[in-house]
Amino acid sequence: MDFELLQKYAQVLWWGLSTARLEKYKKGDIILVRYDRPALEMAEVLQAMLLKKGMNPVLRLSYTPTMERQFYEDANSKQLVFIAPGDEELFRNINGSVSLLAPESLTHLAHIDSAKMGKAAVARKPFRDILDKREQQGSFGWTLGIIPTPELAKQARMSLKSYTEQWLKACLLDHEDPSAQWKKLFDRAIALKAWLNNMDVGYYHVESANMDLRVAPGEKRRWIGISGHNIPSFELFLSPDWRGTEGVYYANQPSFRSGNYVKGVRLEFSKGKVKKVSALEGEDFVKKQVAMDQGAGRLGEFSLTDKTFSKIDKFMANTLFDENYGGKFGNCHVAIGASYADTYAGDVKQLDAALKKQLGFNDSALHWDLVNTEKKTVTAHLQSGDSLIIYKDGVFTGPFE
Repeated sequence: MDFELLQKYAQVLWWGLSTARLEKYKKGDIILVRYDRPALEMAEVLQAMLLKKGMNPVLRLSYTPTMERQFYEDANSKQLVFIAPGDEELFRNINGSVSLLAPESLTHLAHIDSAKMGKAAVARKPFRDILDKREQQGSFGWTLGIIPTPELAKQARMSLKSYTEQWLKACLLDHEDPSAQWKKLFDRAIALKAWLNNMDVGYYHVESANMDLRVAPGEKRRWIGISGHNIPSFELFLSPDWRGTEGVYYANQPSFRSGNYVKGVRLEFSKGKVKKVSALEGEDFVKKQVAMDQGAGRLGEFSLTDKTFSKIDKFMANTLFDENYGGKFGNCHVAIGASYADTYAGDVKQLDAALKKQLGFNDSALHWDLVNTEKKTVTAHLQSGDSLIIYKDGVFTGPFE
């Protein structure tokens, strides 16, 4: 990738970061930039841009595959939950965060007991709670980006050139001014979200060849999306009342998580909880993830992607792309685990732990997106007793302009 292309992506990431925060950034704000080793050059470009904007970038290299493998192989129970001095202070003071994903391996933790990974994740959940609260207050924003790597291309069964071409289209970097294109997409989705949010819905019914799922949005919910949090991101989603989930969800798209490959995940919900888990591959890993904590087996997100929004038409071996798949029939995905506070339709600053519990916003150290790309119909069953198809064959049925 040439320098000009990296600069373009940096500008898009800045659009995402600034769009995703309620308050405007000001000079002197602290921006954490976390990056994988192959994204070093991208991190350098991003640092230069942030400095020119008057920000204070703090750069942190993520674990290499060897470091991560050694940690889970060699750490004892106390080391697994060890928190480095200064970490809490950092998270209480940063104003923004950009994560640059560029994995060198997707399978290096396949042999690790996922219970150990779960224990480490639970120990670090308080940091995410800090950032969630500060985001609700408007003082923190975040975005994610990705840089193509040989490992991603290999696991997606593409050449690196083909993978990079898909990445260019997905991030709108094939346009002269990609940030302007993202703004147009952002504006285009406003009417669609307003249409969805104007409905008084009792539950959504998702039907496909392998799915029959009911999702209750719950009180004071709103659809959000294309908000800058991920580049790329084409999904519209909400965090439902987990207690109203019933039926079967099936992820026909494979998934890589924590160095593990899973395929054909089937989740059976009853009274809001996962009661039965099966998978064509990686079933034991999925079961341990669902058992990570009390909220891991509950629904934290329900999402739909319109195929006219997304240019992604291939499996990309990374959730950031795969949860935004357009293809022939778009996609529906759910996340088991943590919910998103910004899908609350009231004053998000007032959404404390007690109110979250009352409204059925789920809480967990896990947030795992599982994607279905089958031909499907989604019907909104309204509180009035009427019903309306809102999504069919990969396209929302409502307004776009």
